[in-house]
Amino acid sequence: MDRFNWNSKAHNRAARLARAAEALGHRLRGKQVEAEAIAALLEAVLEPGDRVCLEGNNQKQADFLAQALVQVDPQRVHGLHMVQSVLALPEHLDIFENGVASRLDFSFSGPQGARLAKLVSAGRLEIGAIHTYLELFARYFIDLTPQVALVAAHAADAEGNLYTGPNTEDTPAIVEATAFSGGIVIAQVNELVDGQSTTLPRIDIPAGWVSFVVKAPRPNFIEPLFTRDPAQISEIQILMAMMAIKGIYAEYGVQRLNHGIGFDTAAIELLLPTYGESLGLKGKIGKHWALNPHPALIPAIEAGWVESVHSFGSELGMEDYIRARSDVFFTGPDGSLRSNRAFCQAAGHYACDMFIGSTLQIDLDGNSSTATLGRIAGFGGAPNMGADARGRRHASPAWLKAGREARAGRTGAAGTPRGQKLVVQMVETFREHMQPAFVDRLDAWTLQEQAGMALPPIMIYGDDVSHILTEEGIANLLLCRSDAEREQAIRGVAGYTAVGLARDKRAVENLRDRGVIRRPQDLGIDPRQATRNLLAARSMRDLVRASGGLYQPPKRFRNW
Repeated sequence: MDRFNWNSKAHNRAARLARAAEALGHRLRGKQVEAEAIAALLEAVLEPGDRVCLEGNNQKQADFLAQALVQVDPQRVHGLHMVQSVLALPEHLDIFENGVASRLDFSFSGPQGARLAKLVSAGRLEIGAIHTYLELFARYFIDLTPQVALVAAHAADAEGNLYTGPNTEDTPAIVEATAFSGGIVIAQVNELVDGQSTTLPRIDIPAGWVSFVVKAPRPNFIEPLFTRDPAQISEIQILMAMMAIKGIYAEYGVQRLNHGIGFDTAAIELLLPTYGESLGLKGKIGKHWALNPHPALIPAIEAGWVESVHSFGSELGMEDYIRARSDVFFTGPDGSLRSNRAFCQAAGHYACDMFIGSTLQIDLDGNSSTATLGRIAGFGGAPNMGADARGRRHASPAWLKAGREARAGRTGAAGTPRGQKLVVQMVETFREHMQPAFVDRLDAWTLQEQAGMALPPIMIYGDDVSHILTEEGIANLLLCRSDAEREQAIRGVAGYTAVGLARDKRAVENLRDRGVIRRPQDLGIDPRQATRNLLAARSMRDLVRASGGLYQPPKRFRNW
C-alpha cells in the first residue's frame, strides 16, 4: 500500500477491471462472463502473489471456478496465497502442484488431508495456519483480506445481484471482506434470471459487491455431509446416546446445543422422541439448536421437541421439509433456508450451553485431535463449538451448574463464580481398524515436528473438555481436583485400550463412588435395553415417512 496514495486499492481494482474488459471483449456483457472465457478472466484479474479466497465450504463448492484456476498459465499467475475454509476437491491442491499457488491458510481438509500432508512434507505447499472457521473469517477482515474472491451462488440477475439459496454458508463473509477492501468478486451461478419473466426469490448479495458473474455449465457441487442412515447406527451407539441423554442432557437441563457430525449424535437425535420421552424430558432439553438441517432430527421436530434451528449450511433433500417448517428454521419470505456459517459459529460459541462431538484421539490430559500421522485434516468449527466462551456473560442453568462444579472448593481467581460451557467428547474406545481412541501421546505432536508448526494441531484443548463419554461410561472432568484425578478419570472410561488397562483400579473406583465416573448401571440404564427398537426411525425410508414425504434423500441414500 502506497502511504502517499490513499486510494491505491481503488486504483488497483480499476486496473484489474480494465484488464478484464480488454481481455474479454464481447464475451463480457455487463457483469456476465461467458463460461468459455473464465480462464481468460482469471488471468486478467489475478496478479502474482495475490491472496485469493476460493469458496470451498463444508458442503458448497465453487467447483467450476476451481477447475478454471487450475487451467491458468503459471507463467502469468503464480505464488497465490490461498485462504479458504475447506479443501474438499482435488483442484484445491492441484493449483499447488502446478505452481499457481504456494501458501495456504485454511480450516479443514477432509478428504484431501493425506494429500495435503504429502505436499507439505515435499515442500510444495507452505501452511500459514490451520484455523477454526470463525478465526479464519476474522482474519479476512484483518490481515488475510482477499484481493480476489471466487464464490458460488444459486442464481444471479442481469445487474449481478446474487441469490445464494439454502447453502449460503461462507459466501457473505468472503464477499464482504473482499468487496469492501478494493477486491474483485467473481461468482459462478447455476441460473441466470432476466428480472422480468424470471426473478430472484430474494437478494442475498447486492450487485454492488459483485464484479463478475458466470453461469457454470452444471450446478455447483454440494455434499450431503450431515446425512446419516439410521440403519447403520449400532447398539453401542444407542447405549452411548442413552447415557448422554440421561447422564448429561437431563442432568444439566441442556436446552441450547450443537451436535457434531456422526452416527453417535444421530443416535441421540433419534432417541429424543422415544427414550427421551420416556424420561419425561420433552420441553426440558434440546429446544434450540445451532445445527445443519440433520435428517435425523426430523422425528424430534415432528414430535414437538425442537423450537428453533439455525444452520451453518443446508442439507440436500431437506429443502421442501425446511420450507414447510418455517417456524423452526430460519427462512426467507420465499420459503428457502438462509444459512450463514459465520453467524452460526458465533451462535454455537456464545449462545449454546453444550457441544457434543467425536474425535480420533484423546490423550491423558483430555486434549483431542483429528490430526493424525500422514493426514492433516484440520478442525473446521470444532474449536469454536468445543471451547468455553471466556467472553460470555449471560447466564443459563446448564452453564451455571457446570461452572459451580468446576470451581467448587477453589479459591482466588480460579474460584471466582462464573459459568462454564459443557464440552463433551463422545467416542467409542476403539475406532475403525481397531485403532485406539485413547493414546498416551497425540499424533499432533509428531505432526508439529514434521510440518514445522509453532504448536501441535490440537483440536480441542483438555481444559475445555467437561465430559468424556464412551461405551464404558461418563467421566465428568469438571469434578476432578488434580491432574492425577483427571488422568484416572480418563483411563476409567478408556476400556480395553492400553490407556484403559493401565488404570489404577482403586483410584477409579474411588472416582466412581464420588460420581466422577458413572457406568450405565450407575445411571439406571440396562445395556440390554439399548436396541435399535428405541430409534424413532430405523431407516432412511422411516425418515421420509416421518417427514410426511417432504424429505427427499439423495439417490445414494435410497435403498428402496
